[in-house]
Amino acid sequence: MGCQLMQDTPLLRLACLFVLLFGLFQLSSEDVGQVSKSVKEKVSLPCGYNFSVEELAILRIYWQKDNEMVLSVISGEREVWPKYKNRTLCDITNNFSLTILGLLPSDRGIYECVVQKNEGTYVLKHCNSRELSIRADFPDPNITQFGNPSADIKTIMCETSGGFPEPRLSWLENGRELSGINTTVFQDPDSELYTISSKLEFNTTKNHSIMCRVVYGNSQVSKNFTWEKPPEAPPDRRIMPVVISIPVLLLITTIIVPVTVYLRKNRRSKRRNVASAEEIKIYTRPIEATV
Repeated sequence: MGCQLMQDTPLLRLACLFVLLFGLFQLSSEDVGQVSKSVKEKVSLPCGYNFSVEELAILRIYWQKDNEMVLSVISGEREVWPKYKNRTLCDITNNFSLTILGLLPSDRGIYECVVQKNEGTYVLKHCNSRELSIRADFPDPNITQFGNPSADIKTIMCETSGGFPEPRLSWLENGRELSGINTTVFQDPDSELYTISSKLEFNTTKNHSIMCRVVYGNSQVSKNFTWEKPPEAPPDRRIMPVVISIPVLLLITTIIVPVTVYLRKNRRSKRRNVASAEEIKIYTRPIEATV
């Protein structure tokens, strides 16, 4: 990487390399030259070259990113490369600072401002670098109940979107990673931001404390889900009379009915015996003499 533009000569390379090495030393010692922005924001990167209005006609200013052209100002005329059209400009009144609107994740990288001046031939007068990092934080995930594949199994889904770089989603319970299903990662072709979702099935017959964690770059977001086993349902009161009546019916049919039948038979037998005794008395009574 370096300020190798237009008239690419060994002298130009050497001068630019010296400037870049000095700039890297300054960055490491003073931690300058780094700019951090969020997606969709705008950024203004300074070129840092002081000039007079009279010089403008004999200057060439180039902005490039990772050796890819962004824009140029040659003799006061601006040209913007297609990738940056309608959202990039060079502010001449502010020492050629570069402004980019509606930042995308792909805009991250190292930007260089190269200034050449015509002194018979164009010579390097200035070379400055700025590193741009783009933040695109995922919001905390949403966890929703998704369905019940069976009586004791429930499905939940975890989802979050609008972040960068590419994320990884995991399900955790008590520090142990669980196996999710149908995990999908989608990158919007326009915004370059990611959406990720995953489903998890768990047994509803016990309590659970589950975490959905999304890791992207050096950052992460998470959401907890708690499931408490539902209490056992009380017996159905409509069934209770039936349950109670079964042993009562058995008692009646096995004990009470036979005893009742026996007692009735016994009373009938006694009555027959009494009646027979009365008849015997009648037949055996002495016949009175007739006078």
